[in-house]
Amino acid sequence: MLTPARRRGVEILDDASVDPAVRRRSHADIASSNRWLGGLRAAMGEVRGAARGLASATLLDVGTGLADIPAGVRDAAARTGTAITIFGVDEAPTLLAASRERLDGAVCASALALPFRDGSIDIVLCSQLLHHFENTHAEQLLREMNRVAGRAVIVSDLRRSWFAAAGFWLVAVALRFHRVTRHDGVVSVLRGFTAPELARLVRNATGAEARVRRKLGYRLTARWAPGA
Repeated sequence: MLTPARRRGVEILDDASVDPAVRRRSHADIASSNRWLGGLRAAMGEVRGAARGLASATLLDVGTGLADIPAGVRDAAARTGTAITIFGVDEAPTLLAASRERLDGAVCASALALPFRDGSIDIVLCSQLLHHFENTHAEQLLREMNRVAGRAVIVSDLRRSWFAAAGFWLVAVALRFHRVTRHDGVVSVLRGFTAPELARLVRNATGAEARVRRKLGYRLTARWAPGA
């Protein structure tokens, strides 16, 4: 009852013609949401596990936005003795320009055709990106991430729930998020996944059996080794 059928919906920020100032403002809201509602914590935990025992690693964040997730991951890893070099990919040049200081390298490119060699990046991550795609393109994204990764692939996304959708709306109003953020946040939750759905997507795309975990804040993560 608390898990509705997955809906495609329409997110305003999926339109490339959105005013860049609105896009940056909404992504700043998303960064705040990641910090307070579990997105950053979920990604950090998975990267920590993937990088355990490494003195250094490279990380590619696909759909990086304002790069708040990889920057937080790098800072957390440094405290445990792992130096992470981070690269970001995004289709929005204005977001890459705004995030450049947080990244060691930035590339404007499609998530469905990553301009990196096979196995060239230790850890490939996407956070709250997969739900933007219908299944065929979602599987293409997962295959591209799997192709580029040398050590681990990580997906961090939203767990679909009426309660999570309502909760996000209330928090977004309380924190005075932009109306675009409020709209797109609710649509994002209803575009999210259940744990079996996410595991099945990874299996269909790559043949891998991902370790899927439920995290606080109605988050889901999936992690697997490429080629496994």
